[in-house]
Amino acid sequence: MVREATTENAESALETRGIEPVPEEERTGHPMQLFWVWFAANISILGLPLGATLVAEGLSFWQAAIVAVIGSVGSFAIVGVVSIAGRRGGAPGLTLSRAVFGVHGNAGPTVVSLISRLGWETVNTTTAAFALLSLCAILFGTAGEAKATPLLTIICIAIFELLTMVVSGLGHKVLVAVQRWATWVFGALNIVVAISLVATIDWHAVGAASPAPIGVVIAGIGTIAAGTGIGWANASADMSRYQSPAVKAGSLVASAAVGAGIPLILLISLGSLLSAGDPALAEAGDPVAAIRAMLPAWMAVPYLIAAVGGLLLSNHLSVYSAGLSTLTMGINIKRVYAVAVDVVVTFLGSIYFMLVADSFYDPFVTFISLLAIPITAWLGVFLTDMLHRTTYDPAGLMDMRSTSSYWYRGGVEPRAFFAWALAIVVGYLFSSNDFFTGLLAETWLGENGLGWVITFVISAGVYALLGGSRKAAA
Repeated sequence: MVREATTENAESALETRGIEPVPEEERTGHPMQLFWVWFAANISILGLPLGATLVAEGLSFWQAAIVAVIGSVGSFAIVGVVSIAGRRGGAPGLTLSRAVFGVHGNAGPTVVSLISRLGWETVNTTTAAFALLSLCAILFGTAGEAKATPLLTIICIAIFELLTMVVSGLGHKVLVAVQRWATWVFGALNIVVAISLVATIDWHAVGAASPAPIGVVIAGIGTIAAGTGIGWANASADMSRYQSPAVKAGSLVASAAVGAGIPLILLISLGSLLSAGDPALAEAGDPVAAIRAMLPAWMAVPYLIAAVGGLLLSNHLSVYSAGLSTLTMGINIKRVYAVAVDVVVTFLGSIYFMLVADSFYDPFVTFISLLAIPITAWLGVFLTDMLHRTTYDPAGLMDMRSTSSYWYRGGVEPRAFFAWALAIVVGYLFSSNDFFTGLLAETWLGENGLGWVITFVISAGVYALLGGSRKAAA
């Protein structure tokens, strides 16, 4: 069991708490803090390629804009619902998940969550390093290619990782403050860049685009949901655990849905506009360079700074949550050291994808999308459990022995684990990607990207039918 100091000094920036539940008297947060956290985490440049992907799939701009609204706001509303559990139990999401799956059965969902966070951090770090390389090429005349300047590439990765570790390592208090104030700075830069990008749009091509069939629109919603809110769902309670018990559930849902929805709708819509006039954006291996090429020379520096800043804000939150997931695995180290381990892993991963691998974005985004299935399966079980469970046993969450109130059968809650595992298998049967094609991938549901919806229905339905949700009230 991980043991750390159980108080967070009000005068100190360093958070010393690990995954143990926050005492009720220390839960003084309010929903606007979460609004800024989710806003900041979603102003990264990666929203533009998401919009370009929608156009590449055949959607018109107006369809892409509607998909952006439904996919991003809807998926982050789910993030807000999960954050209610953090307010109730005062612990990180995957720690609370021990109450649902058992202290040992929870290992599966926790591993998936950790892999997901590490994957997105590698995407963020690699993209940011590309931006820093471009910045060095402008300011110092160096080569902009990663493999042409391996030492500089490693330095760029290290700079980004260092900036990430400083904020994520210090913890919740510093993270909330940085996310709020940095949003204004990098948000303003993004607005300036967006205005310049709008001037490059081929409006004739945008207006001439034909609408796609409804099935493609539905698939687009799934793409956006998987690429935005679904990936954050099991980390949402990590921030809401400091929320006051008096905070209303609706306020938590709104803070996530609106906070993340505003930047995502704007960025995804802008990406679809740009791609409608220039399909090269959707096919670019380095979206940072592709978008930079659309801008006037004088805008390149502020654009690259905004790109790095937005990615940094997203990475802060992801690394913080990954550190908590590492502790939930039962690894007996302090939270700040867990953050350091996480940073080392993503540092090495970024070096591989920038200096060794032949390509990065297509296979890696496919890999990340694969994780949407097990995460959605976890969501179905966890949210169904929340329908009846209003409290969590703090001692039981931290007790990994047979004396835990969440020991169940050998440390595993069989109904929850079975529903989760079954939903994953069924979800993959309806999925198709670069690695495999499921047996049911060519059905209407599979072709329209609804594997994740089926996954949710199976996990939630099976768990409820087995009586798992009713035992939560006991």
